[in-house]
Amino acid sequence: MAQYKKRWQVALMKNLRTHTFLEQSFGAVSTIAICAGGVMGLPLVVSDYRSRRILKRFQVTPTSPALILAVQVVIYALYSIASLILVYMAGAIFFGYRLHGSWPQFLAAYLLVMLSMFSIGLLVGGIAPNMKIASAAASLLYFPMLIFSGATLPYEVMPVALQKTVNILPLTQGIKLLKATSLSLPIDGVFLPVIVMLVVAVICITISLRFFRWE
Repeated sequence: MAQYKKRWQVALMKNLRTHTFLEQSFGAVSTIAICAGGVMGLPLVVSDYRSRRILKRFQVTPTSPALILAVQVVIYALYSIASLILVYMAGAIFFGYRLHGSWPQFLAAYLLVMLSMFSIGLLVGGIAPNMKIASAAASLLYFPMLIFSGATLPYEVMPVALQKTVNILPLTQGIKLLKATSLSLPIDGVFLPVIVMLVVAVICITISLRFFRWE
């Protein structure tokens, strides 16, 4: 694993010298909508439904928590995909941007990042007892990831100590994966991001369904 990581870091530094800032940042910028919608928007909507007793009405119907949460995931997924298309079109039209990697690999990575981030929102929205707690929890998760994951402040310019700290954030790992696929870096160096995001998704989705609050 260490050998793969070192090989990936060498390839990354080489690519950073040969690509524009936009090419290096496209993967990170494309995650802002995912983070905003999945970590901030989604849990607040679910919690709002709970506070307005909409979920309580659903409880006496055949509707399951999985269906309720899945509907919100689809809605915010469409928002995120629309944002990705707009960001790409703006970059391509006004700045001549083009993806150097494989589109299928990039889109697969994008969907994985989306799944991981949305699962965090599902966890908060699924178990938060009220809007105030949901808003506080979402803010505590959203702003550190937005600022320190590499979505706004480039990961490469951070001090080494800070880089090691923010590596625990799932969005940091997601941006590394998107950067690798968008710049055509060796994908054998991004096994850790894939594993981290899958583990986060499984844990958060399981807890959100198991301990879902109707009221």
